Amino acid sequence: MSAADVPAGAAQTGDRLTPALFALAIFTSASLVFVVQPMVTKLVLPMLGGSPQVWNTAMVFFQAALLAGYGYAHLLQRIGSLRTQVIVHLALLLVAALFLPLGVSGALGNPDPAAPILWLLGTLTLSIGAPFAVLSATAPLLQAWYARVRVGHADGKNPYVLYAASNLGSFLALLSYPVLIEPLATLSGQRWGWTGGYAVFVALIVVMALTVWRRQAAAAEPAPLERSAPLSWKDRLILIGLAAAPSSLMLGVTAHLSTDVASAPFLWVIPLALYLLTFVIAFQSRPWIPLPVTLVVQAAVGAVAVTLAAFRSDEWLVLFGISILAFFFTTLMCHQLLAARRPAPDRLTEFYLLMSLGGVVGGAFTALLAPVIFNDVWEYPLMLVLVGFARPWGRGWKLDYRDAYFLLAGVVIAALPPVIHMVVHANEMLWPLFQSPAIFRQITVLLLGAAAVCAFLIRDRALAYVALLTAMTLSAQWINKGADSAYTERSFFGVMQVANQPDERLGGDVHALMHGTTLHGAQARDPRYACSPMTYYAPTTPIGQAAVMVQNRGPAVNIGVVGQGSGAMAAYKRAGDTLTFFEIDPMVDRLSRDPRWFTYISDCAQGPVRTVLGDARLTLEEEPAGSYDLLIIDAFSSDAVPTHLLTQEAIDGYLQLLKPDGVVLLHLSNRNLDITLPALAAARALGVPERHQIYIEDRNAPDMAEASTEAMILSPTEAGMADFAADPRWRVLAPTEVRPWTDDYVNLFGSLVRATF
Repeated sequence: MSAADVPAGAAQTGDRLTPALFALAIFTSASLVFVVQPMVTKLVLPMLGGSPQVWNTAMVFFQAALLAGYGYAHLLQRIGSLRTQVIVHLALLLVAALFLPLGVSGALGNPDPAAPILWLLGTLTLSIGAPFAVLSATAPLLQAWYARVRVGHADGKNPYVLYAASNLGSFLALLSYPVLIEPLATLSGQRWGWTGGYAVFVALIVVMALTVWRRQAAAAEPAPLERSAPLSWKDRLILIGLAAAPSSLMLGVTAHLSTDVASAPFLWVIPLALYLLTFVIAFQSRPWIPLPVTLVVQAAVGAVAVTLAAFRSDEWLVLFGISILAFFFTTLMCHQLLAARRPAPDRLTEFYLLMSLGGVVGGAFTALLAPVIFNDVWEYPLMLVLVGFARPWGRGWKLDYRDAYFLLAGVVIAALPPVIHMVVHANEMLWPLFQSPAIFRQITVLLLGAAAVCAFLIRDRALAYVALLTAMTLSAQWINKGADSAYTERSFFGVMQVANQPDERLGGDVHALMHGTTLHGAQARDPRYACSPMTYYAPTTPIGQAAVMVQNRGPAVNIGVVGQGSGAMAAYKRAGDTLTFFEIDPMVDRLSRDPRWFTYISDCAQGPVRTVLGDARLTLEEEPAGSYDLLIIDAFSSDAVPTHLLTQEAIDGYLQLLKPDGVVLLHLSNRNLDITLPALAAARALGVPERHQIYIEDRNAPDMAEASTEAMILSPTEAGMADFAADPRWRVLAPTEVRPWTDDYVNLFGSLVRATF
C-alpha cells in the first residue's frame, strides 16, 4: 500500500501522533538530564566538605558532557539514513545503561583537598558521563529528525519550537527537585527512580522509532534538507559569546547566593531553572516577553546588580531577589539575541553545538579559570559589566550632548564614594561622622544608585553604558574592601580575607578572618590580649564554656575541632592537652599558622597542635574510637552548611570517638537556616542526652571580643552531661516533630522556611 492509499483520517491521526511523540520524548529526556544534575552533585557533595564550588565545578562537567552529546548529534547527521541514525542512537542508549544504576564511583578513592577539581571531574565522568552525554544528544537529534520527518508540513520548517518543549521539561524537572523530590524521597529512592526513568525513556524511543518506521514503510526515506549557506566565523564567534555570558553568570550568581546560605540543591536549581526558562521564552514563536521589553528591564536591574554585588546584608531576601531578577533578564536578553540568529534547519545541530561550546567556555571561565587568576570573586561583577556589550551600540562613542552629560555625571557620582572615603581617613576631625562602616556603605549605595539612573538613561549606547558600569563596579568593590583588607586569598573552597579592624579597647589592631560575611575568628595583635580567644570562641560563649568545663575534669584532655578558622581554640591548649584540628582547606591551615595574621597556634598554644587535612567525615573515621574528651563541630564555610556533618550517622560517629564521659559540641549559629531542630531530632533518635544554649554577646564589650552563639552539647552518657546539666545556661529543648537529617535524607528547604517565616 502506498502513502497515497492511506485513508485521510489515518494520515491526520498519524500527523497528530508524530509531533506528540517527538515532544514527549524530548520532554522526558530533558527532564532526566536536568533532574540528575542536583541529584548526583548532592551525592558527591559530602566528600568535598559541602563547598558551593562543588556545584560550579560539576556544572562545568555537565556542560562539557552536553557539548560531547551535541557533538555526537552533529556527527550523526552525516549518516544519510534516518533509520540508521535511530539504530545507532538506540544502541548507544543501551550501552550507556551499563553504567546504571545511578551512583557515585569510588574508583578514584578519596579526594585530595589540595587538588579536588580533577578528582571531582573524573568521578562524575565515571559515574554518570555516558548516560548523561547520550541523553543530552536527544534534543538536537530529535529536532533534526523531526525536520526531516515533517518535510512538507508547516511545523517542519521550524523545529526549534521543540527546543522550548525541551527546556520546559528541564525547567519543571529542576523545580520539582527541591520542592518535591528532595523533601519526599531519600537519595536511594532518587537514584533508583532516575534509573527507572532512563529505562522508560529508552522504551519511548523504541515506540517512536517503530511509529516513524511504520509510517515510512510505504514511502521513500525522508529526503535530506535543503542546504543553506554556511555560517561565517564571525557569526559563530557571536553565537559562542552570547551563549558563554549566561553560562558564566549562572555559575557566578549561584556561588554569590549559596556562599552565605547553604550549598544545597534548592539554591542551585533556581538560577539553572531560570536559565532554562529563558530558552523557553526566547525560542517561542511569540515570546511572552518581547526583546524590546527585555532590553529596558535588563538595563535597569543590571545597573543595580553591579552595585549590590559588592555588598552583603542581613536582608538577604532583597539581595536574592535583585540578583535573580538581574540574572534572569540578562540571560533572557542574550538568549533572545541568540534565537534571532538561529540558522536554517539544516544547520540546527551546528547551532546547538556552538551554543553548547559557549556554555562550556562560560562555565569553565567561572568555575575553573577565575579561581586561579582572581584572588576574589571578580568574575560575577565582571560578567555583569561585559554583557553590556550585547546591548544596542547606537553610534558607538559618538554621543549626543544629552548622553555625554549623563555619562560624565554618572562617572563623577561613581567616583565620589572612594574620594569621600580617602578624605575622611585623612582627616581625623571627620572620623566621628563615619564611625560605622554600615553608614558609609549606605551612603555608597545611595550615590551609586544615582549613577545607576544615569546608566539607565544611556542604555542604548552600549559602549558608554559599559564604561559607566565599570566605574560603578570599581567604586563599589573598592569601598567594600576599603582600607581594612590586609590580605585576600582564594581556593577551591572559597575566598578568605584577613581584615584589620582596629579597636583601642583591645590595644589597636585586630585581625579578623572572614569568609563571605561570616567571621571565622579574630585576634588582637597587642600582646596583652593576643592569647585571649575572641568571637565565638571567647570563654563566655558556649564553645568557650565547653572547653573550660571539660578541662576542669583533669590536667590532660584530648580535644578535636572540626573547622580550624583562625586557630582560636589553640589558645585553650595546656601543656598536657592534645589538640587536633580537622580542616578541609589547606589555605585556612596556612593562614592560621602564619604569624603575620594569627598567632594562636604559633605563640599561644602550649605545645604542638596537629592539623588533619580532608573532609572531617572521612578523616575522623581514621581516629581511634573512645579517645576524645571534647569534639567541637564548627565546619561552616561562610553561612553555608555542610549538611553531611549534621546527619544522624555523622553525630553517631562523633559519639563513637568520645570517651564515656566525653562530649560533642555542635556549633549551630546560622542567620538563614534552622539547623537546630534537625540536630535535636538526630540526637533524640540516637537516644543520647543533650543540652542547648543561645548566648547573646555583651553589647558593652569590644566589637569582636565575643559573639552571639548557638550551640548544642551531647554525650554518650548522663555522666558526661552532668556538669552541663547542672549549669542553668544549658537547657533542654521542647520536643520536635522535625525529621532528623540522615545520609540518605536532608531537607534544607524546610530549614530555610522555618528560619525565614
